[in-house]
Amino acid sequence: MGSTRHRIDNNNPLSFEQSQLLYVSTSKYEGDWQSILHSHPFSELFYVVNGTGSFIAEGEEFPVVKNDMVIINPQVQHTEKSLYTTPLEYIVLGIDGLSFSFENIASAQNGVCVKTASGAVYKYNTHHANIYAYLNIMLEEISRKYENYETVCQNLLEVLLICMLRNDNLSIVQGNDTVINRECTQIKNYLDANYSENITLDTLAELSHMNKYYMAHAFTKYIGLSPINYLLQKRIQEGKSLLESTSYSIAQISSTLGFSSQSYFSQSFKKATGKTPVQYRTEVRRQ
Repeated sequence: MGSTRHRIDNNNPLSFEQSQLLYVSTSKYEGDWQSILHSHPFSELFYVVNGTGSFIAEGEEFPVVKNDMVIINPQVQHTEKSLYTTPLEYIVLGIDGLSFSFENIASAQNGVCVKTASGAVYKYNTHHANIYAYLNIMLEEISRKYENYETVCQNLLEVLLICMLRNDNLSIVQGNDTVINRECTQIKNYLDANYSENITLDTLAELSHMNKYYMAHAFTKYIGLSPINYLLQKRIQEGKSLLESTSYSIAQISSTLGFSSQSYFSQSFKKATGKTPVQYRTEVRRQ
């Protein structure tokens, strides 16, 4: 009996500890296409499963076909267009905590690079790679939600990244916290100044030009509270101040703070402080 043992040398293992898979989405052109330029504070991988079309990034347009992978860095304006005769079908991954460096790909044989002031987009064909196979496994895991599917998908992302690093001298820069923290600080300042307004996640998403679900996730990670809970906390703090320093009625304070009703204000106040607004005002005045 013959056997072969291959020894693994862990001399320089790669680590992607800061990267996080945010979502996996699939799309297919069906005649209701809305080609709108947009950007994200995280990276995206855009893989063409079938069809033909074009990709637009920072005012430049280039064709995309089956097996093409488009790498979009954070804050890059982009969109895609499909041909009616051969509709695009694609898979998109959203990845937080990393961006790609394209400094060493000037001589790439099968790639298209669009370098911009805010980042870059790079396209290459993965015909000879196993990218699609890994993406299919990831889709099955995330759609069926097998036990520990999150870990499996995160590990598959790392496998994909390693396969991509083998192509055309790509390299990865981990961490984009500076941009995220700036956007979260902007949102916090807006909430501090406009807490009495009718503010929703859609309002904050439009303000920050971020996907509202990702915005809520990033804000919670940076501030320690979700945007809505931070807004509620701010209103309660201001409510305490008004109860202490004014003779406004509870209804007036509720309206001033932006609560939809007096009862909701009283309920929220008691949940946060353990006292009703009337009890709080009475205790403060006794002191």
